[in-house]
Parts: sequence; structure tokens; C-alpha cells
Amino acid sequence: MTRIYLASRSPRRAELLQQIGVDFIVLPADIDESVYNAESATDYVQRLAWQKAEACVQGLQVLDMPVLAADTTVCVEGAILGKPEDDDEAYAMLAAMSGRWHEVHTAIALADSQGLELALSTTRVKMGELPPELIAAYVASGEPRDKAGAYGIQGLGGTLIERIEGSYSGVMGLPLFETARLLRKYGFAIPA
Repeated sequence: MTRIYLASRSPRRAELLQQIGVDFIVLPADIDESVYNAESATDYVQRLAWQKAEACVQGLQVLDMPVLAADTTVCVEGAILGKPEDDDEAYAMLAAMSGRWHEVHTAIALADSQGLELALSTTRVKMGELPPELIAAYVASGEPRDKAGAYGIQGLGGTLIERIEGSYSGVMGLPLFETARLLRKYGFAIPA
């Protein structure tokens, strides 16, 4: 196999797949991303990846190649931080993470006619101490608007991060180690 469907509009996921030589067709899946009552961050992110893959599969007349879906969420002491609704929420998320560790969970789902398989990447991230004026300037840049936890490690948000323990690409939205491992299992020749 040499090609997949990518159930995502994320330019970061597209870049990361291109980086490892995977050809794809973008076929985004729109699902309800509400958090269930008492759902853990890891259960939540895996459910969304699974549902995105399933929605994409359901939308195809013929499943002629695998579907890859992913979802990323940020968790601070059990609180799930998705994409901010507005600049005020982005500011509040960043203020809550200032000077603290948080987790970034990214789940990947790969589906074909034989079934669906999930993988999960969890990375611990330490946000530096963020003075209010720095948070306000970052929010004003517009970068936090479409990102879980209101920051992008690959952009200006990288200047806010003091330390990470885990997968840099996982924080970006597609952990390459786990993705490549799943794709190899499905017959993709991804060089090591």
C-alpha cells in the first residue's frame, strides 16, 4: 500500500505525513467533540480518533485504502482543554498552564476493511511562567485559536514551553513513531 485517506483538515498532520513519505487524500470527518460525563482525557481522545475514522469509512462508497484519523487534547490536573472558543478562553487556558506541567494526549486510529486499530501517545509538557502581558500578546497573535490547549509547539507557542517529556510530533498532533508503527503493520514501507 502506498496511500491512505486522512480524516483531518489539520495542516500539521498533513506536513507530518509528508515528512515520512506517506501519500494521502484529505477526507475530513466532522463529529461531535463533546466530552462525556466523567470521561478521562485518554478515553476521550481515543474515542474521538475512533469516531473520526468510523465517520470517514461510513462516508466512502468503497473502502479502497486505509483511513487514518487522529485527535489531540491537553489535560491539566484532569481537566480537558480542547480548542478555545474565543480569545478569553485561550487566555484562561494559558494562564492555567503557566509554570505547570500538563499532558498532551494524541490518539491515532487506522481503519481498513478488516477493522480498526488505535494507538495513543502521551507527552508531559512544562509551560514556562507566563506573565499576563506575554499571554495577551500570544493570544493576540491568533495562533491559539484552532489548537488544543490554546498553543502550537511548532510556532510561537514553542517559545512558551520550558520542557517536554515524550513526543514532539505528538504535541503537534500526530506522533510519528506510533503512526509509522501502525502504518508498517498495515503494509506500508516506511523507512526507519
